[in-house]
Amino acid sequence: MNSSVDQVEEGATGAAAVSTPRPSPHAIPDAEYGWLSRMRSYLILDPLIWLYTVVMGLLALPGGLFDRGGRRLHWFSRAWSWLIMKTIFSPVKVIGLGKIDTSRAHVYVQFRIAFKKELLSYPVVGWQLKRSGQVCIDQQNPSHSISSIRAALKGLKAGLPLVIFPEGGRTPDGEIKPFLSGAFFLAIKAQVDIVPVALVGTYELLPMDTYHIKCRPLEMRVGEPISTAGLTLRDLEAVSGRVQKAIQDLYYDQAPISA
Repeated sequence: MNSSVDQVEEGATGAAAVSTPRPSPHAIPDAEYGWLSRMRSYLILDPLIWLYTVVMGLLALPGGLFDRGGRRLHWFSRAWSWLIMKTIFSPVKVIGLGKIDTSRAHVYVQFRIAFKKELLSYPVVGWQLKRSGQVCIDQQNPSHSISSIRAALKGLKAGLPLVIFPEGGRTPDGEIKPFLSGAFFLAIKAQVDIVPVALVGTYELLPMDTYHIKCRPLEMRVGEPISTAGLTLRDLEAVSGRVQKAIQDLYYDQAPISA
């Protein structure tokens, strides 16, 4: 009887251990985000971000009708991003930018941008993405993305950089997830370098399924470019593994961000 009770207790303890959430990989020690932080986010920061999105998006649309190259729309996008980052008091530190030869085209793994088709359903944001010539990827029906992939490939060969988030979506727990192969397919086909980039602190700033913005410093860590010269699609898996390791090293192994 005692052994049975012990087994039940051990099982319960094991289940509790499994269900215990892991701490955020880059949480700032002793940082507290209580009800004042929530009120600031819900009543000030979130409404301002929606206001910036609507106003900047609507202002950009008329210019986009006559802007085939997307230059004006890119300006509005940069201004929109700058306003948001200043509003949420989250300075961004860029590390390793000197490793990149900006005169050459690259696939930036982790900025035209490749985005999920679902974003087109968002008012203003979806219009902006479509009008500015970003690359739309339909993850449910890859065959529907052929024209976008061809356009991205053509742009890379012409020297236009491309940014792809290889996990295909946001992380629910702040950990790096398995990579999809699209970024590496394009890089190999275009014979351009892949630049691994780790965005540190973005999960902790705004986790999934919440509008509570936790103001904090952020980092963008840039790794050494990975060449695809001479590689074929047979090397796809090896390249994917190499890039994932490079991003994991940037994300986990460098010194944590201090408040």
